[in-house]
Amino acid sequence: MAKRFLLAFPLLFFLFFTRSGQAQEISAPKYSNEFLNIGVGARALGMGGVQSAIVRDATAGFWNPAGLVGLPKRHNVSYMHSELFAGIIKNDFGSYATNLDSTSALAFSVIRSGVDDIADTRRLQNEYGAIQYDSIEFFSVADYAFLASYARRSNWLPGLTLGANAKIIYRNVGDFASAWGFGLDAGAQLRRGNWQFGVMAKDITTTFTAWKLNPDELESTYLQEANSFNTNSIEVTLPRLILGAGRSFQMTDRFSATVATDLDITFDGKRNTLLATGVVSVDPRVGFELGYSNTVFLRGGINNIQQFENLDGKGSWKVQPNFGVGVATHGLLLDLALSKVADNSQASSLIVSVAYSFD
Repeated sequence: MAKRFLLAFPLLFFLFFTRSGQAQEISAPKYSNEFLNIGVGARALGMGGVQSAIVRDATAGFWNPAGLVGLPKRHNVSYMHSELFAGIIKNDFGSYATNLDSTSALAFSVIRSGVDDIADTRRLQNEYGAIQYDSIEFFSVADYAFLASYARRSNWLPGLTLGANAKIIYRNVGDFASAWGFGLDAGAQLRRGNWQFGVMAKDITTTFTAWKLNPDELESTYLQEANSFNTNSIEVTLPRLILGAGRSFQMTDRFSATVATDLDITFDGKRNTLLATGVVSVDPRVGFELGYSNTVFLRGGINNIQQFENLDGKGSWKVQPNFGVGVATHGLLLDLALSKVADNSQASSLIVSVAYSFD
């Protein structure tokens, strides 16, 4: 019964938002809710976002909820802040995770990605053509995600943990438009000695995001009547699959290392990835972490392998490099990461995250 309810919930959500008799536009864009693919945590982003098999901290609710079973202490909190394009785009993440018992764990996470203090100058001139600076208003464009995660150790296969997310999406464009959405994720991890394997299925029943436009604000912008454009639409986020593997090495008494890789698989047609067909695209990521006495960490990774066309018409491959460092002491972990999103230095992202675990 519970399984049937989980499968039917997105459909019920869809029907709820289409109950008004207004026409609905339904679309499934390639990059729906893309803010959820930026990533969270400086440790993870310093490794190129490679986490599905190796994550074991409070960020597991985002990367793979099955990793929550490996939390270091009873109570775990994490916070991250990063900025893109000279601080124009701000990303924030916060989570709390706890071990319910020796076999299960629970986590709650919040994600915000937005641009603040955007000037609305539509009313800058009054009816006489005079400039009135005090008429300028400011608004924000922000995306929010609220995640509730649960994980449990499997009883029928040693080393196997299973997890799931229920997530609520809220997107806001000032007073112009807003949207609500709901989705489900599921993940699993398997540990075999020094090897770790992971699978993360995002938006497994597809995620429906229902948009509601404000015609009173938009009609003056588009110079149209309120009923001449559609005020409601449904945006569908299609499922994606992430497969991961990692291996840990104890090189000496003090030095350790972890090497891991993820395959991000999408099913919405051809993308600009290393492996792409008309149906499936595969974006590989590789990351490593070098540790000293479980106190100081050095990290690196590559992702976003894409092909660009040069001015001479020839194509070339480029990758996104990522670097990070971390310091851990007495349950406190401070991580820094630098992610170079594009050749433009303003597109580089500096990520800062703090995690604290205690009993």
